[in-house]
Amino acid sequence: MVVCLTDLGALNLTGPKIEFADETMREPFDEKTGLNSLDLPGRPEETRVVVAMSGGVDSSVTAALLKEQGYDVIGMTMQLYDHGVAVQKKGACCAGQDIQDARAVSARIGIPHYVLDYEERFRAAVMDDFAESYVAGETPIPCVRCNERVKFRDLLETAKDLGAAALATGHYIASRSGPNGRQLFRPKDADRDQSYFLFTTTQEQLDYLRFPLGDLTKAETREMATRMGLTVADKPDSQDICFVPTGRYTNIIDRMRPNSGGEGDIVHLDGRVLGRHKGVIHYTIGQRKGLGLGASEPEAQPLFVVKLDATKKQVIVGPKSALLTRRLTLKDVNWLGDVPLSALKEGFDLLVRVRSTAAPVEARLFVGEDGAVDVLLGLGEEGIAPGQACVFYDLTGGRVLGGGFIAKAHLEALDQGENGAKRALAG
Repeated sequence: MVVCLTDLGALNLTGPKIEFADETMREPFDEKTGLNSLDLPGRPEETRVVVAMSGGVDSSVTAALLKEQGYDVIGMTMQLYDHGVAVQKKGACCAGQDIQDARAVSARIGIPHYVLDYEERFRAAVMDDFAESYVAGETPIPCVRCNERVKFRDLLETAKDLGAAALATGHYIASRSGPNGRQLFRPKDADRDQSYFLFTTTQEQLDYLRFPLGDLTKAETREMATRMGLTVADKPDSQDICFVPTGRYTNIIDRMRPNSGGEGDIVHLDGRVLGRHKGVIHYTIGQRKGLGLGASEPEAQPLFVVKLDATKKQVIVGPKSALLTRRLTLKDVNWLGDVPLSALKEGFDLLVRVRSTAAPVEARLFVGEDGAVDVLLGLGEEGIAPGQACVFYDLTGGRVLGGGFIAKAHLEALDQGENGAKRALAG
């Protein structure tokens, strides 16, 4: 369902002249190549672009920049959930105020703006997956699923239906033309790098998407917003999962999957039952606090959650050393490399990132005869949780090669049978 909130492109809006930092942008049109600044054929005024507008400063500047360059810009905002308390909460993504902010920016720069009611799609594609993943003992990343299943699928198809040549977003990531289509790269602003959340972008989607902020820093974006007179110039960035505005994700899971928690045992790697828990959804890999376990001996090592077994309703704990992982098995792999994934059976050296805030590390990717994908980490990592992402980069660390969701983190302590781990967890 599409609801038109504002259609102001034909109005003569008054206000201070919008100023732009021209040195950060390409020329709108190259007479020699016949390509515009989005690497599309034709002059900007002949090119329709849909901009995904969240109501924040990044997507607002994206829309304003393209409008200034002469593109036929349409702004679209997705209504994804019943806003509730999020309407009044600062720093919450996609709250009710965000729709109003996107509408105000659209009016300011003179573009039509639409709201797309995607609540049912979002619940089915993102929220249900979030709840099921936690119940299964995983730690999901709903922002990745939203990009994959809503923004870059449903919204992208809507943009095509409107005759747009591209869908532009305010993500901090870059894309450039390559020999086999567009390629994905980390942005200029490393502190704002969003490649971890965009690894599921397919080649077909990548060829249609554009990311105008990839060559800007966040500070430059805010400076532009101020010069443009946009009311969102100082708006805080979103911090929370949009449908978990309080930060208490267990409340959402309890509401969506009632009685799915279930009490169970807290089990040490050596097989000892140390206590009881109220449900695996309340724990994450690497967690130390809140276990409710007192040290049995003064010299006892601190205990960490090393594995969650939702089937047995067990929270398995052990010393910090037991968190070490060197091998990952992935699922739902998206590959953006130059050769087919099936050709990498002998192994492929690359860099990977297993946390959104961590730097890429050396690894080697293997593809089995059955198509299964494993990654061997050069130095190993601690506290890797199933459900999280393993994102691929080339050896320069600049180009994004795709990635996959972590199906299993093979713990060194379990694989080697240390401390009776295999015996304790068998059966």
